[in-house]
Amino acid sequence: MLRQWSADLTMGVKFAFTGGREGWIRVLLTGVGVGLGVALLLLTTAIPNAMQTREDREYARLAFALGGPEPAKADNTLLVGEVSTEFRGREVLGRQLEPEGLRAPLPPGLKKFPAPGEMFVSPALRELLESKDAKLLRERLPYRVTGSIGESGLIGSAELAYYTGGRNLAKYHDDSGVSRIDAFNVQKPPSKETDPVLLLLVLTVFVVLLMPVGVFIAAAVRFGGERRDRRLAALRLVGADGRMTRRIAAGEALAGAFLGLLFGIGFFLIGRQIAGSVELFEISVFPSYLDPAPVLAVLIAVAVPAAAVVVTLLALRGVVIEPLGVVRTAKPARRRLWWRLLLPLGGLGLLAQMIGKGKNNGEFNEYMVTGGVILLLVGITALLPWVVEAVVARLNSGPVSWQLAVRRLQLSSGTAARMVNGIAVAVAGAIALQMLFAGVQSDYTKPTGQDPSRAQMELFVPGSVPIADTRRQLADTRGVRGAVALSDTWLGDRAKEPKATAGVTVGDCADLREVAKLPSCREGDVFALHAIEPELAEPGRKLVLDPSLDGDPKGAEVSWTVPRDIKKAEPRTDPSGWEREGFLMTTSALPTAAAETAGGSIYLELDMAVPDVSEIVRNAAMKIDPLAVPRMFTEGERTPEFDSIRTGLFAGAACVLALIGASLLVSQLEQLRERRKLLSSLIAFGTRRRTLTLSVLWQTAIPVALGLLLATMVGLTLGAVLLKMTDTAVTVDWLSVLAMTGIGAAVVLVVTALSVPPLLRLMRPDGLRTE
Repeated sequence: MLRQWSADLTMGVKFAFTGGREGWIRVLLTGVGVGLGVALLLLTTAIPNAMQTREDREYARLAFALGGPEPAKADNTLLVGEVSTEFRGREVLGRQLEPEGLRAPLPPGLKKFPAPGEMFVSPALRELLESKDAKLLRERLPYRVTGSIGESGLIGSAELAYYTGGRNLAKYHDDSGVSRIDAFNVQKPPSKETDPVLLLLVLTVFVVLLMPVGVFIAAAVRFGGERRDRRLAALRLVGADGRMTRRIAAGEALAGAFLGLLFGIGFFLIGRQIAGSVELFEISVFPSYLDPAPVLAVLIAVAVPAAAVVVTLLALRGVVIEPLGVVRTAKPARRRLWWRLLLPLGGLGLLAQMIGKGKNNGEFNEYMVTGGVILLLVGITALLPWVVEAVVARLNSGPVSWQLAVRRLQLSSGTAARMVNGIAVAVAGAIALQMLFAGVQSDYTKPTGQDPSRAQMELFVPGSVPIADTRRQLADTRGVRGAVALSDTWLGDRAKEPKATAGVTVGDCADLREVAKLPSCREGDVFALHAIEPELAEPGRKLVLDPSLDGDPKGAEVSWTVPRDIKKAEPRTDPSGWEREGFLMTTSALPTAAAETAGGSIYLELDMAVPDVSEIVRNAAMKIDPLAVPRMFTEGERTPEFDSIRTGLFAGAACVLALIGASLLVSQLEQLRERRKLLSSLIAFGTRRRTLTLSVLWQTAIPVALGLLLATMVGLTLGAVLLKMTDTAVTVDWLSVLAMTGIGAAVVLVVTALSVPPLLRLMRPDGLRTE
């Protein structure tokens, strides 16, 4: 038995490669279709390793200890200043380096330390600095480029990063983002317990992204099925029985699958190199990151040929191959609906058992989630042929092009449905994921408390930089409407290790009104806010400004007496969202010695109508002090875990859409090749090219419209169930649903437009010629 199977499969493989021009074209198209799917599967198996490598590289270059004490100054220590910035929405990693000894640790990717005034840059930053559009960034980084950062010091090929030499960073230590380290390669903190909802998101993303790939591979192995069946009928004439012909057909599919594996490896290697020069949603990788997991790669190598054989044998169950022809042109039996409904209903049954979980009611069962989503999406591929058959059976009257298209669909609705299955599955999954992300994102979006309507940017100013001068320079900067400057320090009940402390905010009267409701104010006034210990605010009490605190360097330790005319004030949240406590002082009320060590913040109101206003302000801040790095205000920010999953979805969806387009184009070309003689016959009998072109477009448009309608219904159902599983209210953003459907339709439209030129070449009378 095994020997017979082996002989028949081998014969099928030989027929695939020795069947002349037609056989070669068929196996080539199958190989390309399968290869595109295999390449994306290999890429998917490589993504976890790529993300892990990016994370490892990030921790390997951290310039501060996570929760640990800093080392004392020594021959092996390095001072690192944080000077990262932003340019037109893109992060630019920046570090100032000042070695304190000969054995100071080098950051990953550097062979030596840059001298002051020099900088080493990433290849992407070098390219950006050399471009015409980076004038503002060149002004902000006025250093001479003397070297490059190696791959080991970057998390991605498109990352913008630089290291520059620092000078006198010790005076900024503990005040302005300067840290002392004796080694890089910080140990990662222990991983947190997995959030059930985030796990659900990850599982759903992987299933939704991979399902269209599987559908396309299954469709690709059936390319040229009609011609293959006619060849098998000829084999029946020379004595082959039905089982033997099926095994030979499986051998042909196996040949295409193995060729697809080779193409897939080639496509993957090409894509792997291209990935090094592409950035998707601010994520880039080096080609070396994209190494597929060996176990998963072997699984793909085994599963794809096995699936090709299974799909081929299942497809031949409804075909009778006789010595005198293939019984497929007769009217086929109507497709049954009942078993097709079992798949989505089974998926809903699996998912329904986990409704209400995910927040405080336990974790989701990963296998049930995966199985339920797969069954629902596979249900589309089972239902779509029935829907297409049921609808086109009722379509009759219309122009000639319409009738030609409808008649073709009535004869082979299954082929038309297979072409649309992949796009329908992708759209349904995208709609469900969009609903799930939109429903739960509020749980992973934290309000910052910042008020961008009062100020759009904040600049931290170290105590060594005069805050009044800084404010004046920034206020004169183009695009700045207003600037509020507030210094902050501490006071205590004694100079060393005080038992009671309170914060002190210093500014002029107009600035203090940004953080408190003042009864009246003039220069020299002092105010006490609520939530302060009464004995600290007692008039005549002697206190100490900037006392020495545990673990901090020696403070200014300036004696200060609470004035007898101290006033009461109600606090007001400042633009950064901070509600101050303690004392408020006008500028002249703070002793000079304490003012020299008090750092502060400047809140800037910007004219957002000025082009690149934020970049202009960053440049002005850089000239004042390279360590004074401004930040933009936002009302809310998403958690990193949720954001990374969302970004991964967008990057994966872009790859899947590219696969969908390429696979649809290959499938469309294969269908046109199958109909070449029919098209040529119609042209020879005088049918207009315009009529035939429209008929082909109708043959694509009708199944696509039905597929997108079914996908929308299944996607909304799956999205609603997933939201119920996370105990979230079910809401539908219809604009997003229309957008997802529109994207799917746009991909089909582009593919159809690309297939028109080859269609016109096929519509020639000489296509009837045979050899």
